[in-house]
Amino acid sequence: MTAAEEAAPARGAAPDPVRVQRKAVTALVIAQVIGGLGVGSALSVGGLIAEDLTGSQTWAGMATTTITLGAALFSLPLAGLAARRGRRPGLGLGWMIAALGGAVAIAGAQAGYFPVFLAGMALYGSGTATNLQARHAAADLAAERTRGRDLSLVVWATTIGSVIGPNLTGPGAAVASRLGLLDLLGPLLFSTVAFTLAGLVTFLLLRPDPLLLARELETGGGGPAAPAKASPRASIAVIARNPRALLALVGTVASHTVMVAVMTMTPVHMAHGGAELTVIGLTISLHIAGMYAFSPLVGWLSDRIGRVPVLFIGQGVLLAAAAVAGTAGHSTVLVTTGLVLLGLGWSFGLVSSSALLADSLAPHERPGAQGVTDLLMNLGGAAAGAASGAVLAGLGFGGLNAFAALFVLPVVLLALRARRPR
Repeated sequence: MTAAEEAAPARGAAPDPVRVQRKAVTALVIAQVIGGLGVGSALSVGGLIAEDLTGSQTWAGMATTTITLGAALFSLPLAGLAARRGRRPGLGLGWMIAALGGAVAIAGAQAGYFPVFLAGMALYGSGTATNLQARHAAADLAAERTRGRDLSLVVWATTIGSVIGPNLTGPGAAVASRLGLLDLLGPLLFSTVAFTLAGLVTFLLLRPDPLLLARELETGGGGPAAPAKASPRASIAVIARNPRALLALVGTVASHTVMVAVMTMTPVHMAHGGAELTVIGLTISLHIAGMYAFSPLVGWLSDRIGRVPVLFIGQGVLLAAAAVAGTAGHSTVLVTTGLVLLGLGWSFGLVSSSALLADSLAPHERPGAQGVTDLLMNLGGAAAGAASGAVLAGLGFGGLNAFAALFVLPVVLLALRARRPR
């Protein structure tokens, strides 16, 4: 059965893209709420587990870095699967791989084997990749005038689980203790369950498939479109030929890189300043709230005043975040304020650039280009996360924030060029 046939309310009836889009966004929102809890649960403890296993501050950043590398590793295969088979199998499988990663990470950390823990974190990164790719599924059938809104609703849905997740260290420790596990592994238990449920929700509810229907509509309704087979090189060429798509790619990569560079080592910086685990968890929760909670407003603004102005605003917010956090020392209030601004700048950057990328490309071009963008986004974050431990050790938290702020510059230059009258 084709996507158009699934979408038809009665025999012979044409598919209603508006109805299918509404149903798809609802399914995506439910999966994001559940999966977001899985993504958020490990953020406040991953670095601490790595530091405990290795005894090294420099290695503490490797947990988040490996998650980000895993997200990069799975970005293209999951996007390729979506291009061939649709969003439902791509997203559903991504959540299930992440659940496997949570189980492997728990086993590795409990046994004291750091490489096994990192292998689990790499598989866990599939959850991050899936969480991010869900926003593209929300854009497949959306009208251009509401694409920012629809995309941002799916981004926003991550708020609930992601804000709750980092605050589960206390309940997680109690559950882990009852199961004979290390206290810090409790949040990873919650992640594993959440990813499994998100995968089941996706497989069951994301019908008809929005990407498959969008491609059928692109061909004029004359039957299912041929699966997209663009290689990463071809997708990069498509983006390079399109100035707005290029700005979208650079905006996505830079916004994520700045965020990961600072966020990765914030728990370690706060712990060394004497902050308690619950305070660290609250700070990360508020940071994640900044990332997701205001995304509907960001989406509305990107529909109302344009993608490029909103992307430009986001870069200014990221610079403000680096300035506040970088001069905070060990002030919990100022570090937290900087982290909230960091999340808000990421939201402005990600929502506007994702909508801009979808606007700039035809439906058959999107999966490959979106996969490449997410790959580079996660590679940028992984590189920044890997360097963040050494930068923190050598230059301090202020130096780390100054280092992160440098990645804003290419976006500002491209955005100014895009706004220049021709």
